[in-house]
Amino acid sequence: MEKWITRSVALLCATGSLALFWTFGVFLAVPWRESRMLSLNSVEWQVLGIPLLIGMAVTWGALHILAIADREARPRLYFASCVLLVIVSAMAVVGGMAWTADRAAVFAS
Repeated sequence: MEKWITRSVALLCATGSLALFWTFGVFLAVPWRESRMLSLNSVEWQVLGIPLLIGMAVTWGALHILAIADREARPRLYFASCVLLVIVSAMAVVGGMAWTADRAAVFAS
């Protein structure tokens, strides 16, 4: 029973990290599209850096919580969960960028 509680807490943390990565993608879309990633001002660096760094920290925490439940007893499940979380995190960034690109296209027309 307690392993399922631990997995549920890890899932809750992972969901929060995905929301942060999606937010990172939302704010990344415009400078990426305008090809000015190397000329961001300090405010843009903060807007991009906070969700990225906090998202990575929360993902790291979620993986550590998940390790409490599964790393020793079920190493394959733990490894598969780690890989899945990395893939879904990248998809969240792409989804946030697509969301912003879609909204920018509506406002441009």
